[in-house]
Amino acid sequence: MASQPARAGVYRRVPPELVALVDEFLAGLGELAGAGFDAGAGRNRDLAAELLASVAGLVTDGTDRLDLKIASAALSEMRAAFRVFAPYRDTPKVTMFGSARILPDDPLYVQARSLAAALAERGWMVITGAGPGIMAAGMEGAGTDMSFGINIRLPFEQGANAFIADDPKLVEMKYFFTRKLMLMKESDGFVILPGGFGTLDEAFELLTLIQTGKAEPSPIVLLNRPGGTYWHVWDAFIRDEVASRGLISEDDCVLYRITDDVAESVHEVTRFYRNYHSRRFVGDLLVMRLRSAPTDGELAMLNTSFSDIVVRGGIERTEPLTPEVNGNDHLDLPRIAFHFDRIHHGRLRTMIDALNHLPSAPAEVDARPPLREEAAGGRPMETDVRARAAEEGEAEP
Repeated sequence: MASQPARAGVYRRVPPELVALVDEFLAGLGELAGAGFDAGAGRNRDLAAELLASVAGLVTDGTDRLDLKIASAALSEMRAAFRVFAPYRDTPKVTMFGSARILPDDPLYVQARSLAAALAERGWMVITGAGPGIMAAGMEGAGTDMSFGINIRLPFEQGANAFIADDPKLVEMKYFFTRKLMLMKESDGFVILPGGFGTLDEAFELLTLIQTGKAEPSPIVLLNRPGGTYWHVWDAFIRDEVASRGLISEDDCVLYRITDDVAESVHEVTRFYRNYHSRRFVGDLLVMRLRSAPTDGELAMLNTSFSDIVVRGGIERTEPLTPEVNGNDHLDLPRIAFHFDRIHHGRLRTMIDALNHLPSAPAEVDARPPLREEAAGGRPMETDVRARAAEEGEAEP
């Protein structure tokens, strides 16, 4: 593979003095990898160059050796996880969080196992942290073929549970932040059972990502043991001590659903995609892809009910916009578009619920999330930022 001169504007964030070196490296890497290798010529050439430039910058900045170890390990862990999940991009997934200390005879264990089994029967794969307790219950219920494990190496635990220990869909990680990235990035829905600091940390980070628009809107179920109060007490604290002080919006509390019923949990996860399919930004327009187009009357209702999150204009039906056409981005689906204020994501979730309950919505209640098509960019964190950047001709991280 011969070296190709860099095209103007391809390496937007690579220092000019490194452009020739990056080109040379990519060309040499292609020659080593042999036929079929396309890192230097594909549409990801710019991102490959930025990765290499970042590595060069870490070295030339005189970065401390410990910091280099952190960066190296994190990148290696993400690469390993990306490779494990890649063959399953088109399969819907739910992540289950909960305590590692729950024993198999605990009602919570039974619930987690039953929930995972019910979702697996509907074609959903289950992701857990691969440890004991709730994590083992999820994998036992889903079965090995329908389970992923992302284990954290800790000095006081035995490692991955027996249901996933020897499975190729197990990823071992050193850092909590890379583990949480993969637990959240790869999922289309979330169920959180009672747990300790780790579980609460995961719950709050997930809610923060969705509240701020850094992650795609997704169903979040907080599952109590039968007759339990864990999440109700937590919810009272959130409403009485956080929302009441204006530290979050009251509307943010619609981002999660509390129940102690397994069937209701399954329904909450799957019905999220009954009519709502996916979203993306095109410039400052939020485009929402649907399974069924709203009628004129339904569109009028949406404009009346959700005018508070529309900064100008209104909510309108639209054909696929030019960047969507260029990306072959779910062109068969109807869509609506509006200028979203990018702030009130709780209200946006309420709008998704309204779309799912329109009379024109498909009758099928349990639906699957969208395929993670390459052209659509999947469902990575900060999808809206990526789409807006692509529209503006930039490559946002």
